[in-house]
Amino acid sequence: MKKSDNNVVSLFEQTNQGVQKAVLTDSMKMKRGGSLSNPIVAYETWGKLSKQKDNVVVILTGLSASSHVASHSNNSKPGWWEGIVGPDKAIDTNKFYVICINSLGSCFGSTGPASINQITGEPFRLTFPELTIDDMATATKLLLDKLDIKQINTLVGPSMGGMHALALIIQNNDFVRNFIAISTAFQALPYAIAIRSLQREVIRKDPLWKNGYYTHDSQPLNGVRIARKLGMISYRSANEWAQRFGRKKSSKNNITQNTFGIENTGFEFEIESYLEHLAVKFQDVFDANCYLYLSRSIDWFDIIDYGSSSEEVLGKTGLESALILGVESDILFPINQQKELAEYLSTNSTKVTYKSLDCIQGHDSFLVDIERFSEEIKCYLKDI
Repeated sequence: MKKSDNNVVSLFEQTNQGVQKAVLTDSMKMKRGGSLSNPIVAYETWGKLSKQKDNVVVILTGLSASSHVASHSNNSKPGWWEGIVGPDKAIDTNKFYVICINSLGSCFGSTGPASINQITGEPFRLTFPELTIDDMATATKLLLDKLDIKQINTLVGPSMGGMHALALIIQNNDFVRNFIAISTAFQALPYAIAIRSLQREVIRKDPLWKNGYYTHDSQPLNGVRIARKLGMISYRSANEWAQRFGRKKSSKNNITQNTFGIENTGFEFEIESYLEHLAVKFQDVFDANCYLYLSRSIDWFDIIDYGSSSEEVLGKTGLESALILGVESDILFPINQQKELAEYLSTNSTKVTYKSLDCIQGHDSFLVDIERFSEEIKCYLKDI
């Protein structure tokens, strides 16, 4: 990347119309040291802001999602939560003004490791400061201040977005009135940390990673591809794989006895072909270093950093109400974590609704079982 390319925000930035960007501040200090000059956060909006500005719904994303949560007049491409957000849907854009924010550190428009460092004219790569969920929350608050949003009616956070939301709530007492937490937790468990650690190692072991200083034309795609496969295995459930694929053989199988799929010449089972298809799509749009930074930030997050105990911190959020949704087949953020989150949030005056859903799709259920999640979210929001 040439130094003259200093107008490029991200090597992997999505150029879809409708994405808005805001420079947050001249300098933003990071929790673990260092700072960012003129950091940018990307976001998209739906609906109309009320005169009182009391109908704001903010959606914070998981690790791999962009701000394009739903289609709109400037971009007709379906969003990652198309069935949930829109006119007369669960998050009704006839009623609410919806803002979906791309997390700091991502590669879909916000400042991250793939962004151009204005000082050097080169991508940050591993010179990007250590990133935490808390930094994401700080950036989000700066953006909302920039948009003159004084209070959030409802904050929605699935997966990593739920951690991001918790940090925002804790950092800004009484800023958020209502909270929808989906398949998330206030800290990562050892199993999830182990999976993400292995994903990061796979990326780092790719020869093209080059200690984080790869070029746009020679990226560690193989490492990202395999890391994504590991992720997909943890995002879904064994029961779903069994019901959906069983032991069906791939129609594109061209493996001989001793090839073992060398150089991805073929896959014997349908489940292998399915994972390969998803992983190749991902490797082409997501930056390796951004993946490393975001993944590690999830492992680091723990609300105990904000007080003497998790109960104490969550017991004084100032929330009016919360809907906590978990999935019984989720192995990445097990259902007990959502139950615990609900218990701690309800220790004060917050009215908490907790639902354990029996979806089969594991952690990704909120992206797949749209009917079930729509029902729960719509019911919760009808009186807000």
